[in-house]
Amino acid sequence: MDAKLKNKTALVTGGTSGIGRQIAVCLAEEGVDVAIVSRKADPQTVQEILSRGVAALGIEADVSREADIARMVGQTIARFGKVDLYVNNAATAEHQPVTKITAAAWRKTVDTNLAACLWACREVSKHMIRRGQGSILVVGSTSIYTPGPREAVYRMTKCGLKSLTQSLAIELAPFAIRVNLLVPGHYRTRLTAGLSPEIEKRLIGEIPLRRFGQLRDCGYAAVMLLSDELSGYITGAELVVDGGLSLRPLNFMTDAELRRMNLE
Repeated sequence: MDAKLKNKTALVTGGTSGIGRQIAVCLAEEGVDVAIVSRKADPQTVQEILSRGVAALGIEADVSREADIARMVGQTIARFGKVDLYVNNAATAEHQPVTKITAAAWRKTVDTNLAACLWACREVSKHMIRRGQGSILVVGSTSIYTPGPREAVYRMTKCGLKSLTQSLAIELAPFAIRVNLLVPGHYRTRLTAGLSPEIEKRLIGEIPLRRFGQLRDCGYAAVMLLSDELSGYITGAELVVDGGLSLRPLNFMTDAELRRMNLE
């Protein structure tokens, strides 16, 4: 089925790696012009988008800074004349046990994961309201269903994104702007790198489909939610793309490991 997204413009944060990159590429394959935001320029990803026969723009910005967020939205509008689709994907994670959480880790995680989404949606919404149309997709995490050790701050920010999505969906509905939450499970990305083979084995054993997600699984799901043709009556919803991971209780650390984590 045609998603009818051709000639639309998308702005994607965290668009040069992992899930964000794949969403950007899948949108480009649907004929969408794409602006991707990252801390450092990534000509390779820009070229991959261009190879799909659409326009592309790479923007260097730190989404933890409010001023950078306003600039990235302005640059996208200046280049393409509009923003039809906004994907809030950029995120960071500081894995610290509760007894070792630092103020710096707290500020970095909250500013990048939660405040950035609020400021970006504020800026994008003002533009979309004037046009009377738009679609916003917030990328969350199954950590909102399956709390795990060393994830307290990260999980708080992701739970906050769910509430923000719901509030935005209500406020923006009168302007024909839809807002939805995409909830990925475990994918091999920068944020999940570093797990030991033993932990990965335990984790995959908890996934009913017995595999980690392929990035295109999220890319296709994002296209569906962003498309008025495919999801025109969906707003304030959450789509879980996790192979069933959120159906299982997660704690793949033993009691001894949990004790050591907070005592050493």
